[in-house]
Amino acid sequence: MLRVFWAAFALLILCLLSLGVGVIDLTADAKAWQVLVISRVPRTIAVLITGAGLAICGAIMQMLVRNRFVEPMTSGTGQGAALGILLVTLFAPQASIFVKMVLASATALGSSLGFLAIVRRLPPTQPLLVPLVGIIYGGIIGAGVTYVAFQADLLQYIDVWMNGEFSGVLQGRYELLWVAAIVAAASYFAADQFAIVGMGRVASVNLGLNYGQVVLIGLVAISVVTALTVVTVGMIPFVGLVVPNIISRLYGENLRTTLPVTAFTGAAFVLASDILGRLLRYPYEIPVGTVFGIIGTGVFLWLLYVPRRHVP
Repeated sequence: MLRVFWAAFALLILCLLSLGVGVIDLTADAKAWQVLVISRVPRTIAVLITGAGLAICGAIMQMLVRNRFVEPMTSGTGQGAALGILLVTLFAPQASIFVKMVLASATALGSSLGFLAIVRRLPPTQPLLVPLVGIIYGGIIGAGVTYVAFQADLLQYIDVWMNGEFSGVLQGRYELLWVAAIVAAASYFAADQFAIVGMGRVASVNLGLNYGQVVLIGLVAISVVTALTVVTVGMIPFVGLVVPNIISRLYGENLRTTLPVTAFTGAAFVLASDILGRLLRYPYEIPVGTVFGIIGTGVFLWLLYVPRRHVP
């Protein structure tokens, strides 16, 4: 209980820092309240939802694939969402944000199904092939998106979706993320089923679980959250990779217990990265995807070399 209290206190401090960091000095500006309501508060909420949602999606995907080295942004799901946005831009540029969300979710789901189909054909004795194939698979989709965008003179436009950052988040431009928050929170009610799926198809069927249905539910949840994140703020890599690995090492594999902690930690990590991105080159900003990419790489290397903690 004491650990939870200090973690909540740390996240509260980060939220207050996020509200106070910016080019406009709130203490000297007569319209400070408007700045808070229109910009700072929506940005902080968007960061929290994004970090928590991506961390949850990473934990679920690792269970579905049965591999701790995969996450949506490096296994084709994020690139598939970017492909959907590109298709809408090319063929229906006047489409609403809802249409973009639906098509991005559909292409993200298709990419996830393709990755899952490829992974099932890999030899189970070589688990490192799974993340390697995921990187190649996502790289191929991303390269295709970049090539088409270049040919259509949309390279700068599509680059916005490929690099996650929160500088454009304002009141009225982030509300779709609440849908991602609802989907991510709803996945908690299927946490036990996802944990059973992580034991494999044979064990899941023997325990009476509808394996195909649970996998599909998990992939739909991952696709929706990833697509909404890419549509709203762009791709932020490594969140779904690093955070679930940290939590699994500290608290074990029981998703019913660890999923809330995973969401909490993901929100804190992304919020800290966003604050750093605003401070390192103040008054300019470094995209949070770049900052967390550096931090995530260091943490992931640390996870590879530090012995796993025994969880009773």
